[in-house]
Amino acid sequence: MKITLLVLAAGMGSRYGGLKQLDQVGPSGETIMDYSVYDAIRAGFDRVVFVIRKDFEAEFREKVLSRYEGKIETACAFQDLDDLPGNYQRPADRVKPWGTGHAVYAARKIVDGPFAVINADDFYGAESYRLLADALRNSKAGTPLDCCMAGYLMRNTLSENGTVSRGVCTEENGNLVSVVERTSLKREGDVVRDEEGNSYTGEELVSMNCWGFSAGLFPELERLFTEFLAARGTELKSEFYIPFVADQLIRENRATVKMLVSRATWFGVTYKEDKPLVTEGLKNLVDQGVYPANLFN
Repeated sequence: MKITLLVLAAGMGSRYGGLKQLDQVGPSGETIMDYSVYDAIRAGFDRVVFVIRKDFEAEFREKVLSRYEGKIETACAFQDLDDLPGNYQRPADRVKPWGTGHAVYAARKIVDGPFAVINADDFYGAESYRLLADALRNSKAGTPLDCCMAGYLMRNTLSENGTVSRGVCTEENGNLVSVVERTSLKREGDVVRDEEGNSYTGEELVSMNCWGFSAGLFPELERLFTEFLAARGTELKSEFYIPFVADQLIRENRATVKMLVSRATWFGVTYKEDKPLVTEGLKNLVDQGVYPANLFN
């Protein structure tokens, strides 16, 4: 059974201020995506599909896909604001992407088997790809959907340079029960607080958009995205998130989501000030022999 890694790389990077997917953070000029692809190859993934913007394609193929030639099969899918189900049309003034759920929806014509979903600008660590690959190879088609998610400890996912949003998870008997988006998370002494004043120990499992699905997700995505557009499609900044999709499918008993607890090191570039920390973290992993100094030499 072939498995695909779906990399969400179409984000505008508004808080970061540029196309952070192409930022060089490794000792030989590697991007975070390079490490994701390298770890996916080692874990046994067969193909990588990148969700990007169409106007970004030529630069992306030249600067990114060329690195993986002869290493793994690659393809691109395009997230387009006007690629909507049914007869829906975007509001004329809308410029913001529709969110991670829509980004996955953009790959529906390319991905036809088990697949993992990750963000292009997050470093997940080799363990997460091994966990996902094993779960996907053992997954079963049908209803309810057989899904999985690699969860991370909240304390390992925060930024020192600003607040972040995280999907806080509840699990039972090894399965995800719910995932609730919490915003403006930030350390305050020995605890973490969100914008509503809720406090956390930091040991809670959170979603970092590191998921595993079967191709049966796509009809469900279309159904839920259609419902989302009917309710919130006229809002200029509303977003259709993958954690919302998973949470809704669990509530409807249409999916089970196995929780895969990853102890891997996580790095993220949300703000420009995060980049030096990511660069240093990767250098340390290279010095420890976890990665070669040049990934695709």
